[in-house]
Amino acid sequence: MSILIDQNTKVLVQGITGRDGSFHAQKMVEYGTQVVAGVTPGKGGQEVCGVPVFNSVLEAKSKTDSNCAVIYVPAKFAKDAILEDIQAGIELIICITEGLPVLDMIEVKKVLKGKNIRLLGPNCPGVISPGQSKVGIMPGHIHKPGPIGVISRSGTLTYEVVYNLTLNDLGQSSCVGLGGDPIIGMRFVEILEMFERDPETTGVVMVGEIGGGDEQLAAEFIQTKMTKPVVGFIAGRSAPTGKRMGHAGAIISSGATTAEAKRQVLSQAGVHVVDVPDEIPAVLKKKIK
Repeated sequence: MSILIDQNTKVLVQGITGRDGSFHAQKMVEYGTQVVAGVTPGKGGQEVCGVPVFNSVLEAKSKTDSNCAVIYVPAKFAKDAILEDIQAGIELIICITEGLPVLDMIEVKKVLKGKNIRLLGPNCPGVISPGQSKVGIMPGHIHKPGPIGVISRSGTLTYEVVYNLTLNDLGQSSCVGLGGDPIIGMRFVEILEMFERDPETTGVVMVGEIGGGDEQLAAEFIQTKMTKPVVGFIAGRSAPTGKRMGHAGAIISSGATTAEAKRQVLSQAGVHVVDVPDEIPAVLKKKIK
């Protein structure tokens, strides 16, 4: 099985007529994703890689029954794009765009509260359920179907982990990029819970990094609720305090947000935390026997 997306997911692409939107829409189509609509205000009636373009999300949803939106618009327009999806009742929103102001995301989170709508990102690589569907920018060719769930705060580390899993004949059920900003939509605990419920996911890889308290919350969930083995990796062990390391959310603000502190709390919760991503496949193979 998979989580979040599968072969039945119908995707609309916001910003499909732009450089990034058109490129990745084509890649998603080539992978087999049901990309049913694009949205660019003022450019309705066009087609991009065979996908019809509409002027609004509401129009696209009403004509194509799309249930997932992926956003490639510039940062200054991304908040409005997310809010438009929420208003239209899109079930899953995936925001690839980075550089959203924190105040914009605070507003988005307020509007999302109490609604049965899921948001991934911003500043995330998206999600892929290998062999079924991919939404976002993950390279499809390195993935293969299988029983391992992957969750990560880092896009490039996701690809490294997945590449090593595939090389070692460990396919993936779904791979989810959470995003590296301080304020995001879905977080580790929500995705861990989905993998725990998925009968075909037998093990999970969790990639964290310095900054914030998400890994600590995940450790508590894993210790009390998770029955499936989790292997972890935390990036940023040599990061200096107070210096942002790539992601807006990857900054050590206290002793509890260092890589070592996170490694310790995860280890205490029963997670096998590796030193380098290359070690993950061997550890997983022992745990899922």
